Amino acid sequence: MTEPTTGTQASQLDMLLPPEVARACEAAGERKVRMDLVTMAVLGGLAGAFIGLGAMLFTVTMTASTLGYGPARLLGGVAFSLGLILVICAGAELFTGNTLAVMAWASRRVSTALLLRAWGIVYVANFAGALLTVLLVYATKQWSLDDARVGATALEIATAKVNLAFGQAVALGIACNVLVTLAVWLSLAAQTFAGKVVAIVFPITAFVAAGFEHSIANSYFIPMGLLLKDESAVRAASSMSPEQLSNLTWSGFLVDNLLPVTIGNVIGGAVLVGAVYWFVYLRGTKTGV
Repeated sequence: MTEPTTGTQASQLDMLLPPEVARACEAAGERKVRMDLVTMAVLGGLAGAFIGLGAMLFTVTMTASTLGYGPARLLGGVAFSLGLILVICAGAELFTGNTLAVMAWASRRVSTALLLRAWGIVYVANFAGALLTVLLVYATKQWSLDDARVGATALEIATAKVNLAFGQAVALGIACNVLVTLAVWLSLAAQTFAGKVVAIVFPITAFVAAGFEHSIANSYFIPMGLLLKDESAVRAASSMSPEQLSNLTWSGFLVDNLLPVTIGNVIGGAVLVGAVYWFVYLRGTKTGV
């Protein structure tokens, strides 16, 4: 039988043990929630931009791929990992990852009002950062590469997302943020830059390859599709009919995708990961606000 890993052994492996990760996550959650408004907003904007860059790279990677569905999605997932690597290693505040701050709330280290304030500010800032990235990438005309096939790929991604059923979008959002918050959890365990990158890549690749839904990524993917919908070269390259594009509207984005995916992301991150790990490792250690 394999002996359990001790604290000394874990240190030699440049990692924290799960109980130590739980305490680190709780402390990080408190710091994030208590951050001043301007810093929180700026770092939130950066995170939205970083995730947008990962989404842009995913779009290019998926364009005209001849690898087959599974291998192409796998490679696309590795490409998309750029977004969370930048968030964690360069420093930014991402709403989906910050759902783990529920651990600090459960330990009564922050109030409900402070938690919801932080989530709201970061969410809006992420959204704004993603939209600004959309505008920048659109202005570069990068979407016209390969005879507008890059733009066609973006259009097809956006169209598929706005045509999900509400319940399906919630479920896809739950599954997505289980993996995203586990990537954050593992990155806290890792003590080196390389370790953090490896910790991030596998869970993020899994969620992207599986087609799960991330609210902030979709704040890049779908608005980009909305802009490209009226580009004749993109529509010609995609061969999509007006009927197929009929639900690609701002209402289709906000109501049919962003709302249910956000609900799912909160459940997946705050409940299925944050609350579960708090219950396992931190219950009974409440310190008060």
